[in-house]
Amino acid sequence: MRFIVATFMFVASLFPVGALADDAQGKITNIDADNSTITLDDGKVYKLPGEFDLSVIEEGMKVTLMFDVVNKERFITDIEETQE
Repeated sequence: MRFIVATFMFVASLFPVGALADDAQGKITNIDADNSTITLDDGKVYKLPGEFDLSVIEEGMKVTLMFDVVNKERFITDIEETQE
């Protein structure tokens, strides 16, 4: 019985349940303050954190993003300007 439970727990841990983390790099092409989103030059839209200070980013800025995907939406968890 313990073997069956252990096997089940191992197999269950192999499947993602909630958010998937990823990263992206690119140039900001659009900032939508009303919806708290930015768009990168690859055309993908990313949701900014709730209390994000929009004055620290601008269109044309090159950035690296860390984000989680939840229900097909990309939620930024970290954003940094890149010098490349």
